[in-house]
Amino acid sequence: MNRTNKNILRGGLIAFYILIIALITLGISSLYSYLNTGADRSTMLHTEQIQERYYIPIIEWDTTSIKGRPLDATTLKSIEEDYLNAWYVRARALKNNTLTGIEDYYTASATTKVTELINFNLSNQITVAMTSLEHHPKVEFFSEDGQLIVLTDTDVLEHEQLYKEGVFLNKTSSLNTYKIILLLEDGYWRIRQFVKVSSQDRLKELSSNPLNLNLKGINYYPKSSPWDTFGTQFNKDTIATDFKIIKNAGLNSIRIFVGYEDFGKEHVSADKLEKLRVLLDQAQLADLKVLVTLFDFYGNYSVSDWTMTQQHLLQIVQTVKDHDALLGWDIKNEPDLDYSSRNKDVVESWLEHMIYRIKLIDDAHPITIGWSNTSSAAALVDQVDFVTFHYYEPLNELETALTELKTVTGLKKIAVTEYGVSSYSGIWNLMGSSEEDQANYHKEAQELLDKNKLAFMSWTLYDFESVPENVTGTYPWRRNPQKFYGFLDSRGKKKSSFKYISQH
Repeated sequence: MNRTNKNILRGGLIAFYILIIALITLGISSLYSYLNTGADRSTMLHTEQIQERYYIPIIEWDTTSIKGRPLDATTLKSIEEDYLNAWYVRARALKNNTLTGIEDYYTASATTKVTELINFNLSNQITVAMTSLEHHPKVEFFSEDGQLIVLTDTDVLEHEQLYKEGVFLNKTSSLNTYKIILLLEDGYWRIRQFVKVSSQDRLKELSSNPLNLNLKGINYYPKSSPWDTFGTQFNKDTIATDFKIIKNAGLNSIRIFVGYEDFGKEHVSADKLEKLRVLLDQAQLADLKVLVTLFDFYGNYSVSDWTMTQQHLLQIVQTVKDHDALLGWDIKNEPDLDYSSRNKDVVESWLEHMIYRIKLIDDAHPITIGWSNTSSAAALVDQVDFVTFHYYEPLNELETALTELKTVTGLKKIAVTEYGVSSYSGIWNLMGSSEEDQANYHKEAQELLDKNKLAFMSWTLYDFESVPENVTGTYPWRRNPQKFYGFLDSRGKKKSSFKYISQH
């Protein structure tokens, strides 16, 4: 081997040794940094799944009489986060019959009990969809070393839905009290003991608020923003003008729609709330009452989503419940149309809870549900304060349908909160009604309403130049008729039907 080759070999060996030393030094440096900072919680445990959860229950802490060491706000926040995560992963485990995340928030002994429950459910082909919606933990004891805490969580509002082989069996809502012990392990508060000490299936008795106003109203969207009242074209002056028209027509109320996603889902937009307040202010100036329809275009209803919709509801109701223009709450527009896709029991369970939650925070205004027809309106009669339905069937069948409904509703007031007919008779609806036909329809409708002393809210004030695709779909034979239900055309001119907008 000549001198040149020897030098190349020697240089290569030196470079290789330098690379090895550099890698060892880097490894030692990373290990030292890791040992000094501690493992990242998001990589050590399954918190990436927790961060994506849909779970925001109401929680109210009582820290007034703690035995042991004082509890600071930072530590309490950490305890709350891990405690609620423990409830969440337990609910997810029972729904999926897996232990994913359980070991992160329960000690070994507590995990064993959850495992036994899941094994029982698996052997019997049972799944449980559950959630907790409200917690009131009282801190009883906090150890001097800061490693153990004892809680009594009272009036925990829980809801469970039981399924066997994927088929809905039953549902329960209950108020429970638990004794909880948590241990601090690896930087996490894990549940060591989870004991139910009391339970009651009977929820709090809530007041009834009958409808006192004789409704003579109309469903309202501004003509330039149908199905988007609180969007970018929201204008106080436009609303004020429209409300003056409505009031001068002999009406006393309007029905409006609050979109679930439009208002920000569980994080309700302050801008949208302000627009809602402005609308109510204008209604008050015009001497009109407002029926607020919540959760428009919402369609999930699953138990895992309940705390999110509850948060949405709380923010809206608490903001406007004391407004003088507020008539009441319509929980959901035509939820019965979701029975086939979401399961009737699941939909009605959600409706029941939303009614219960509103009544807890607003005991002054009546509640209803805007059912799509008279048959569906027989549901949850005991839950609502007045019964409402929509009617687009032939008018000569109304009295019979109303008589049947009254056999279920008893003395509760009934209102039809949508009815009407389109004046569209174009190429996509050759057999449709003309403006004159529409006028005759409303003339007959008012006679029937007056005869049967039936409160009403018609559909709708304006014709629209366009209708969003998410309302009717893309088919023109569906979209075009929906544009022409108004008493005023899209330019604001009175149609023939306007003279029958109310009972004079």
